[in-house]
Amino acid sequence: MSETYLPELPQELWRAGKLELAHGVQQFLQVMRVASAGLGRYLAEIESRGAKDLFGYGSTITWFADVAGLSRGEARPVVNQAIALNPTRALDGTEVPALAPTTGAVAAEGLVGAERIQQILEILAKLPADTSVEDRESAEKILGNLARDAGPRQLADAEANLLAWLDPDGNEPKDPEPKQPRREVTLERRRDGFWKLTGLLDDELGARTAAALEAYAKPRPVDEFGQADLRMKCERQGDAWAELLDLAIACPDQPGTSGYRTLVHVTIGLEELKTGIGKACLDFVGTMTAREARMAACDCLMLPVVMNAAGEPLDVGRLRRFVTPGQRRALNIRDRGCAFPGCHRRPKNCHAHHIHHWADGGLTDLRNLVLLCGFHHRLIHHGDWQVHMAADGLPEFIPPQYLDPLQRTRRNTLHRA
Repeated sequence: MSETYLPELPQELWRAGKLELAHGVQQFLQVMRVASAGLGRYLAEIESRGAKDLFGYGSTITWFADVAGLSRGEARPVVNQAIALNPTRALDGTEVPALAPTTGAVAAEGLVGAERIQQILEILAKLPADTSVEDRESAEKILGNLARDAGPRQLADAEANLLAWLDPDGNEPKDPEPKQPRREVTLERRRDGFWKLTGLLDDELGARTAAALEAYAKPRPVDEFGQADLRMKCERQGDAWAELLDLAIACPDQPGTSGYRTLVHVTIGLEELKTGIGKACLDFVGTMTAREARMAACDCLMLPVVMNAAGEPLDVGRLRRFVTPGQRRALNIRDRGCAFPGCHRRPKNCHAHHIHHWADGGLTDLRNLVLLCGFHHRLIHHGDWQVHMAADGLPEFIPPQYLDPLQRTRRNTLHRA
């Protein structure tokens, strides 16, 4: 492949003639396509060696997304296309041939862009499953060579001809697959402290839900004092929902609650709890009156939180390796979720990570613990990121040099917005 150099822009581009403009566009287009092909070769090599072994990431897609500042959805087609156009290696070192080698060679010359490459890969995916290796290679070679000068319409015509040649009878008719049920539920906390529950249920689940609510939402009978049930239907169904939820949570096999009616964290002073006067913090997101806290304590598993002046609920030394339930609650309160910068995962999705490893003499106390989700836990253990505890008792992270040459410390601010 001949070397392609970045063309120089004229100092006064407005003076350029139409031929010079057209030639400049073609040169830059070729440079972009050649660079994209070169990037693909690097990504294929990282895929061969393993992004986890090289950088501590679970996949090449995730690593490339971080390096390029992309979402995983944006990075995925770039990496998948690189793997399809370039040979890789299996775990035992044997070469895995490229899915579309001819297309890859044409791409390396800068003669075809990402859109046509993706069109060719989609055509190859439509070939019948029983297509022989020879026929599949021949079809890819035809499409790759055609892409040098063809546009999307010509490739679409070639697709029709190839399918007519390889599968003249078409796909065997099949019974339609049953549709996946459509079920949507949204739960949002409003500013006034109430929660708004909305949903969309398919016919079968809607009928089951209506039957369950109807069974528990019947009006209460007139009591001995002649007082009738004055609740509206929507209010009775709301109370019925609460009863059904209590029944589900009370199940011993229920994940996360182990059969407790409710598990809530309440931060409240001892005097307020005794007198019932004042406010309490409920589950770190809202408030409740001290009187409501006293009432809830009759039917809920209440976890009062007591902090010292430094804001450290608990502190356990090296006698224990595993984080105690009390320490875990303290970590949930302090970090409020995965502490890695930009991660939105909640405490229930996180692990307790020892900053200074326990096996190396690290203590199992709050100053040496940080909440990390599974992905970022692996990243810290196997990658180049570093974590330490700042002077204010909150975790900070130092990125690798390839992400930030200055290695400026970062924090997660999403949980404290």
